[in-house]
Amino acid sequence: QVQLVESGGGSVQAGGSLRLSCAASGDLSSRNCMGWFRQAPGKEREGVAVTYIGGGSTYYADSVKGRFTFSQDNAKKTVYLQMDSLKPEDTAMYYCAARYGGSCFFLRSPSEYTYWGQGTQVTVSS
Repeated sequence: QVQLVESGGGSVQAGGSLRLSCAASGDLSSRNCMGWFRQAPGKEREGVAVTYIGGGSTYYADSVKGRFTFSQDNAKKTVYLQMDSLKPEDTAMYYCAARYGGSCFFLRSPSEYTYWGQGTQVTVSS
């Protein structure tokens, strides 16, 4: 069983930055996947960044590439999403998620993830 708890959301003006955190507990090894997803009002949930726990190639959605950075602190079992140059279109509920096994770089769909946090709201004003 895995538990995920996000924090760090908030309101910011366009061009600003936020760092989201996701603290994990439970049975997660380095060959499992963790990702950040987001869902804007009226839209489907989408993958933002996914990677292997413990490091490896990270997938970024085109819309955030070059602005968002996924990082992790294995000792703290915490992953982060540094979000820079935020845009109003980044406004959404952000979730972290985890799953056991697989080729994480290619596992970008929310339906492929088993464990989810409660989400944290990010609002970017113009």
